[in-house]
Amino acid sequence: VASTNLRALTSWVGIARLSAVVLSCLAFSLVASTGKFGGPYGTWCMFSWCFCFAVTLLVLLLELLELYPLLPLSWDDFTAAFSMLATLMVFTSSVVYPATFISSPCNTNVCARQAVATTASCLCFLAYAVEVSLTRARPGDISSFLSTVPGLLKVFEAYVACLIFSLLDAYSGEPGLMWCVAVYSLCFIFTLLIIIFTVGRCLTYIPCPLEKVLVGYNFVAMLMYLTATILWPLYSFRGQSRPNPCGPSCPWNKHLGITFLTIFNLIAYLVDLVYSTRMVFFRAP
Repeated sequence: VASTNLRALTSWVGIARLSAVVLSCLAFSLVASTGKFGGPYGTWCMFSWCFCFAVTLLVLLLELLELYPLLPLSWDDFTAAFSMLATLMVFTSSVVYPATFISSPCNTNVCARQAVATTASCLCFLAYAVEVSLTRARPGDISSFLSTVPGLLKVFEAYVACLIFSLLDAYSGEPGLMWCVAVYSLCFIFTLLIIIFTVGRCLTYIPCPLEKVLVGYNFVAMLMYLTATILWPLYSFRGQSRPNPCGPSCPWNKHLGITFLTIFNLIAYLVDLVYSTRMVFFRAP
């Protein structure tokens, strides 16, 4: 018989999750009432709010009824990874939605609802960020890998790679660009496997010193991203100036976006390498 754990709702983490549920529901309800969320950007924003709302509500129910121990996964790793993913998804939506759909001057009823939805989305991002902060592992605590800084960075790296894939346009025929796509794809696959194996409690079955393997992987991934950081803008913008006009779907803008996202992931893998090296080789006695 399922028991009830009211701390799932009254603790600081529970309050952050309840706030995220209410705010994400408010965001997608207001946007749905306007009927203006067409196209890939609007669809992505609606999916982000609905997905985060549904999963957070499920997490709250499972913790409230104390049913989560029945699941064949590492619950702490799952909730840490999801809260980080939700933070990134809602942050992206909070930037993309107003930039795409809110026009100036904003003096209509529809625009007012869009503005309130954007505000709710920004507050929802803050709620998830608070949850990440509250559940992050303290120095020396490695019981839940995905709640450590390297674990949270793994989620960030995979998410940024997904954003890069969404912007990829014309790259065939250029060996340099094809190498960059191979870098994004290989690093994404390995990072995603690490996250899935951690949540699924499968890492213990790997017959090698896992911590050192992760340090080696981070070093290789950082070097690969370093080459992509150099090659992508070199081949993408060679002999090309920014066309005028150049809208959101303009290839030049997409290539610029990929350039910045590549730099973000390079920095993430570098920080990941530093932290994981400290955890493995400089662990306090």
